Amino acid sequence: MSETPVLQIEELTGGYSLGRPVLHNINFEVKPGEMVGLIGLNGAGKSTTMKHILGLMTPHRGGVAVQEKTRDEDPEGYQSSLAFVPESPMLYEELTVREHLEFAARAYGVGTEDYRERNQRLLKLFHMEEKADSLSIHLSKGMKQKVMIMCAFVARPPLYIIDEPFLGLDPLGIRSLLDFMMEMKEAGASILLSSHILSTIENYCDRFIVLHRGVVIAQGSLTEIAQQAGMPGAALEDIFYSLVKGGE
Repeated sequence: MSETPVLQIEELTGGYSLGRPVLHNINFEVKPGEMVGLIGLNGAGKSTTMKHILGLMTPHRGGVAVQEKTRDEDPEGYQSSLAFVPESPMLYEELTVREHLEFAARAYGVGTEDYRERNQRLLKLFHMEEKADSLSIHLSKGMKQKVMIMCAFVARPPLYIIDEPFLGLDPLGIRSLLDFMMEMKEAGASILLSSHILSTIENYCDRFIVLHRGVVIAQGSLTEIAQQAGMPGAALEDIFYSLVKGGE
């Protein structure tokens, strides 16, 4: 598998105001077939980082490349190379679950046969078959979150940006999502995953980026960040707590 990063962030400084950046010289990458956990306290800059990757914000300095191209160089190719699962579900109230999946598949140019196979599998995996023809306005928050997840995974781009996906999901939904992300990872997809549930992602992510007050204070495998924290063999939650307390 190629070692060329699918996502590369170099010297990224940015935020909502030119005079007060939220992010300060962020550097990290995500390689093919790699799941990377982006972790930090509320307000650390995780969502701001994701908005820069998605092209919703313009960097003050530095940049973001997906498959070695920036959004300015190839806007259509850049956007089609990634899929996003937001923290809060955003659906069209008058579309059914199936229509959302069809819409996402068309937007990404998924072929008819591929769509049919993926649609059936995703509905079954997330136990949404009985809700396939229900309007999204009638779904629970957890079901709406499942629809957002399914829309991202029906596309199969090289990069997934996933923000707090477990909120609202039941234990079975969480396990289904984790198993499917691992399957996509093993097939070569890259995943940047933000989550506060550190005990859940500890055994799934290959590496972790610890963001604190807009600065990367540690990154690497669990073993590597444990060494950086001076806590060999410790659990991710304990390592994280030690790192952010030290960064106060």
